[in-house]
Amino acid sequence: MSSSLRPAGAPSRGLPLSAAVPQAGAGARAVPGRTALVTGASSGIGAAVARRLAAEGGWRLALSGRDVTRLEQMAEQLPATAFPADLGRPGAGRELAGHVLDHLGSPRLLVAGAGVGWAGEFTGMPRARIDEVVGVDLLATVHLVRDLLPHMVAAGSGRVVLIGSLAGSVGVRGEAVYSAAKAALGAFADALRYELRGTGVGVSLVIPGVVDTPFFERRGAPYRRGWPRPVPPERVADAVWSAVRYGKDEVYVPGWLRLPVRVHGTVPGLYRRLAARFG
Repeated sequence: MSSSLRPAGAPSRGLPLSAAVPQAGAGARAVPGRTALVTGASSGIGAAVARRLAAEGGWRLALSGRDVTRLEQMAEQLPATAFPADLGRPGAGRELAGHVLDHLGSPRLLVAGAGVGWAGEFTGMPRARIDEVVGVDLLATVHLVRDLLPHMVAAGSGRVVLIGSLAGSVGVRGEAVYSAAKAALGAFADALRYELRGTGVGVSLVIPGVVDTPFFERRGAPYRRGWPRPVPPERVADAVWSAVRYGKDEVYVPGWLRLPVRVHGTVPGLYRRLAARFG
């Protein structure tokens, strides 16, 4: 797609950003004060989260993603309003935040699901892919939160849900930069949570392991391990909803992933020996 934030096709199927009022999907409901923005919503975890929020009802959905066609289809089906954006482009996050604020007002919920990966030896990783992974997985998310958060704080209510990764908690062989970006996102969530105490705005970090999405194909290497088995993206969407509904700070998907993280934190030497042996 184009590197700029742009209309999502025909007015009935997307958002003509040049218009004064966005065109939502057919039958979209306007719910004052209940806007939710989901990034990465054209496929994978983001799309599953969008469907789960629509099923719960009561949300005015704003969806963002790079695949314009899929995003338009999602906007029609749910219904929702589509804001196509390539968050890998510098400044796209700020543009996205501005359009959402202008057309739908301050969101009560931000689910930052946009992400990219790359697999292989770090010494062979192209510099452009390093910039892309850090730019999309970390910088774009941080900038988007920075642009939307003051409005949530001013309203005295809201929640930011960040989609992390087990790779950010323990590090994964062949995914050095992706692991680093997700680790930084986890630290960002912790620090921000302390700052927001007493404001009415919460921060949740959802930490999935292997998820059955096109992510692995797009990173350049399919997932070939027999264990752990990939979980469906709908399971991650359930975890996101649980974090929103119950105000959870941190959710692992599946829950047993807490165990290797605890081993890594308490006896890192043992964890590293096991990881080196079993991969």
